[in-house]
Formats: sequence, C-alpha cells, structure tokens
Amino acid sequence: MSTSSTPLAGKVALVTGAARAQGRAHAVRLASEGADVVVTDICAPVSESVTYPAPTPDDLAETVRLVEETGRRALSAVLDIRELGPLRELVDRTIATFGRLDILVANAGILSWGRLWELPEDDWDMVIGVNLSGTWRTIRAAVPAMIEAGNGGSVIIVSSSAGLKATPGNGHYSASKAGLVALTNALALEAGEYGIRVNSIHPYSVDTPMIDPDGMAELFGRFPSFLHSFSPMPLKDTRRDGASTLADFMPPEEVADVVAYLAGDGSRSISGVQIPFDRGALKY
Repeated sequence: MSTSSTPLAGKVALVTGAARAQGRAHAVRLASEGADVVVTDICAPVSESVTYPAPTPDDLAETVRLVEETGRRALSAVLDIRELGPLRELVDRTIATFGRLDILVANAGILSWGRLWELPEDDWDMVIGVNLSGTWRTIRAAVPAMIEAGNGGSVIIVSSSAGLKATPGNGHYSASKAGLVALTNALALEAGEYGIRVNSIHPYSVDTPMIDPDGMAELFGRFPSFLHSFSPMPLKDTRRDGASTLADFMPPEEVADVVAYLAGDGSRSISGVQIPFDRGALKY
C-alpha cells in the first residue's frame, strides 16, 4: 500500500544503464519511494572510441546494494540493450519474480566525439545503435508486459538537451537523442489507450563519467568555435554550499527528482512531453 512517503509502493521499475551515475540515481530514488527495481547495464566497454571509463559488474552490484538498502527488492542483469533477446528474458524474469512491470526508465546511452563527415562508420552505428535502436528494443521488450499487466504505467525516456538543440562535435549523439523525441511522441499516442504515459527528459551538464573533460578539451582545442554552442547554466545551484558557479554540473540526483515525479501518480495527466532539465541553458 502506498503512502505519502512511499508513493510507488507496490510498483516495479526497470532502469537501463543503471550501474552508476544517472541510472543508479534513478534506481535508488524509485526504490526509496517504494518501488521494487530491476537494473541492467552492459558493464563493459562498448568501443575504443569512447574515451571515458566503462561501468563494471561491481558498479551494478553496488546499485543493487543501494536499492536493497532502502528495504526494496532488486533484480539485476548484465546485458547489451542492442540485443532484444536478453531484454525479453529480463522482462520475463521480472514478471516471474514480481508479477508486474509499471515503470520503465530507458536511461542507457553512450557518447563519442567527432565531426560528422569524419566519423568512422562504427562510431555512427554504435551511438545510434545504443541510444536510439537500443531504446526501441528496450521498449519492444517491456511495453507488451506493461500492457498485459493492465495497470497502466509510465515510460520515461532519458534523452538529452542535445536532442532539442544540436551541439557540434557529437552530431551522431544529437541525432540519436533527437530521434528519441519522435519515439516518445509516437509511443505516447500508441500506448495511451492502455493507460501508459510516455515522456522524455533532456538533461544538460550532469556530473557523470560521460562528461569527459579531457575529451572535450581536446575537441575544443581543435575546433574552438564549437565551444560557443555549449552554454553555461544561468541558474546557480544554491542548495549545497552557496559557492556554486555558473559552470557547475548537476548531480544525477537532481535528474532523479524529475524521473520520480514522472513515475508517480502526480503526473498522471502528463504524456508525450519533452522536459528540458538544464537550469535554463537552452534559452541561450
């Protein structure tokens, strides 16, 4: 039974890319509000062109520990969301274990750098394959189980500010994240008759390993004009120590606040919406 402190009690959530950073923050926050949580990640390097370190099985195990520390149950799997079969198997395990699936947080994503006309084909295929096609495969595996359960539910697709305002040096990433906007809007129309809401969130400058200072410095050193497309965040974060600067990165827990809201009944009338999460940076 849900209460004001555990509004998601009795619900089950699936979070991809959950070994660390945003995915972990989403999983732990949903658990803290009462949901049992299924977490998955590839837990391995996807490509040598990705310059930031990959998550590990130990990272995913730590997410499970943190979920269970809230008193909720956790189920985990190491898998690649570019493969539909393992995703379906995980959803089957979810239903067998918990009896339902109510919330999907399609968070898994990857980033590399390069100008569009110079990208290796493998880089394009990797980023589109994980961010766009992998998200579709996640939906393909999860939504039929949500429909069959007959409880409605919420699908939250983690896009990026780059899906609303393209940034140079990662055009393939921007294309993949913009594709998620169309996917979100179409799925909201198609799944709405089953009481399933679908929304996308668009974070900017979140403090995760994907924010690779060395990789970005190398890119801006080669192409200094690109820097002007990466706006500072005009809204200061004054909640922590009062010493924040305009260039602060947001902690993943701030994004999890929005995910938890979209997962709960308080957003029951919100569907097919893109929510920028950027402290106003997209207005520059």
